[in-house]
Amino acid sequence: MRRLYHRILRLLNITGRDLAVFLLALLLAFSTWLIHNLSLKYTDYISASVVAHCKIDGRAAESENHSDIIARGRATGYRFILSDIRTGRIPTYVDFKPEVLRHKDGDQFYILSQDLFEYSHLIYGDGVTLEFFVSDTVFFTFPEISHKKVPVQPVYSLTYMPQYMAEGELQFSPDSVIVYGEPYRLERVEKVFTEPIKHTDLSTSVQGLVKLENMPELEYSIDDIHYKVDVRRYVEVVTTLPVNAVNVPAEKNLVVFPSSAQVKIKCTFPLEADPEEGLELYVDYRDFQNSISGKCPVRLAGQPRGFIAFEADPVAVNCFLEDK
Repeated sequence: MRRLYHRILRLLNITGRDLAVFLLALLLAFSTWLIHNLSLKYTDYISASVVAHCKIDGRAAESENHSDIIARGRATGYRFILSDIRTGRIPTYVDFKPEVLRHKDGDQFYILSQDLFEYSHLIYGDGVTLEFFVSDTVFFTFPEISHKKVPVQPVYSLTYMPQYMAEGELQFSPDSVIVYGEPYRLERVEKVFTEPIKHTDLSTSVQGLVKLENMPELEYSIDDIHYKVDVRRYVEVVTTLPVNAVNVPAEKNLVVFPSSAQVKIKCTFPLEADPEEGLELYVDYRDFQNSISGKCPVRLAGQPRGFIAFEADPVAVNCFLEDK
């Protein structure tokens, strides 16, 4: 064998000094040939081991089993080799819509091959053109788990540009979610918090999606909450008004101290009318009846068009009842 090897080298006129160059050239030629052939497209069978993810009410979010999904398609040689390496070793996790998984019985669910085409790029990766799936039906097992419906608590920090404010409270939807998990974990869950929502120097309305705060070993029926904050520009008017008493019995007199209060009115911009016209501050005799200390909150009547909010200083006044 050695004699044959040396004879070949003599015939090719290759000396020991040129041998390294020759072997390197041979290796490069082989590499080029291999890359070229792997980049060509072939038609063959391709397989993937799939674990299903799906939000089915009352069921685990991830299938207990994995299913081998085989199809015939056209792809590069590299893609087929990669598929052979992954099959049976590295499962592919695919998110399926609840409507494509049909219930068979017990914990068994199945998906038809006609619905799998939509997920082919997730199952086999990009660059695979499928002709057909070998199996008409693929089965997955989703065991039942405990669940509980709890309210959503948004966590937020909002600041506004001068003379801008929120018109109402932060709106969010949905206001509750279903939480899945083991019973002893669910017992301690009374509400679900969002991740922090933070906006600064707002001058326009904002909306968006925020994720729910992750809790280990628990799954949610949805991942995101939609929120919205309506922001309006306002005009602020400060005035001082007398504080009157209303609903006082005819034979009684309710004395208010102090008898006037400063009121700060916020109205939408631009002003639609004189914000001070028709304004009245008052205390209600019924509040006095329910008060232990004799203090009654100052209330506002005659709210102007475009009214947003008001602040009174003081917010409550001392009241004394006397006979007429």
